[in-house]
Amino acid sequence: MAHDQDEVKLSRRAFLEVSPGALAAAGVTSMTGVRRSQSSKPEHDRSENDSGPTNASVDTENPSSGNPPPTDSGGLPPFKYPFSFGHKRLHSGGWSREVTVRELEVSKTMAGVDMRLTAGGVRELHWHNAAEWAFMFYGNARITAIDADGKSFVADVGENDLWYFPTGIPHSIQGLNPDGAEFLLVFDDGNFSEYATVLLSDWMAHTPKDVLAKNFGVSMKALDRLPEKELFIFQAEVPGPLEVDQKAAAGTRGLSSSDFAFRTLERPVSKRTKGGEVRIVDSSVFKVSKTIASAIVTVHPGGIRELHWHPNADEWQYYIAGKARMTVFATGGRARTMDFQRGDVGYVQQTLPHYIENTGDTDLKFLEMFKSSFYQDLSLSQWLTHTPPELVMAHLNINRATLEAIPREETIVMPG
Repeated sequence: MAHDQDEVKLSRRAFLEVSPGALAAAGVTSMTGVRRSQSSKPEHDRSENDSGPTNASVDTENPSSGNPPPTDSGGLPPFKYPFSFGHKRLHSGGWSREVTVRELEVSKTMAGVDMRLTAGGVRELHWHNAAEWAFMFYGNARITAIDADGKSFVADVGENDLWYFPTGIPHSIQGLNPDGAEFLLVFDDGNFSEYATVLLSDWMAHTPKDVLAKNFGVSMKALDRLPEKELFIFQAEVPGPLEVDQKAAAGTRGLSSSDFAFRTLERPVSKRTKGGEVRIVDSSVFKVSKTIASAIVTVHPGGIRELHWHPNADEWQYYIAGKARMTVFATGGRARTMDFQRGDVGYVQQTLPHYIENTGDTDLKFLEMFKSSFYQDLSLSQWLTHTPPELVMAHLNINRATLEAIPREETIVMPG
């Protein structure tokens, strides 16, 4: 049995490493050969043969859909959506694209935006009807906000840093030298859209100028050059030293006591094993993040984010690096496996068991996001080893030695 499993694993790895061009050149016969090596069907069985038109690139990236494991039984909706399919809003100072419940129907509780700003590029002053959590992929940015007491917050963030702005807190983001920034924004509402935010420029454009003049105590002529429509993202000069902006924004009220930024790498790893590591960031360590909890997971080649489930919230995923496959199991004997690459969004509904396996040759890194103030999960191994052993052995028809080999404590990431 172990030998057969090794052959299946090697065959799947070999399949993943075949380029789209090579598959197209090899034709259907080679594809069928790969599939047959993963099944026990006789050589003359043509049930897996796909002789019609196909998209070789998509098929190659999604082998678990074209040739699902025999343990799959279907019946679950897609739980993957690539950001590459998202419409990109292009502006002089950067771009953005989003994945919401409209793109990924199962994603009811959370939505995401991938945004790039040039050096000096500004995501204009605005706020949302949803809380915003962010992860910096690349570069450097300056973020600004005022808290509920009207006190100023200004900070610079870099790669792997986070920030969080609660609902209704006005804020901005600006790219810094040398090359701006790219970051992921996650919102605690699946229906959220970047097309539906409160923008400073849009608000001003839809308020009579005489009212604005009275409000600001200036002449109407002083407001002649106000934008006539939203800016959203625009190009500006790169800001000066952080301390100068902090002092100017603080005024007489002083700086906010709330820290809306989080330096991820300044804190220790939550758990490290031979298979990888996890950093858990929730309100216990990031005090302002009251509605979004997260885990930053790294899985080494061949390793697996162990079989588990989350009792308290749906899981929204973003794949930062590497390749993975995930099987989600649901009631009624339903199960589906899908493959993931960098830039993909995944989603698992609350309480549904699942795992994530590194199917590539490099580290797999991804985010687990939850609409909750705290992170919570339960592992299969932990459950079985903290249940009376005779009961578990009767269920699974295993001997005591096998049961005792199962880790007694949650491992999170198991090695290959």
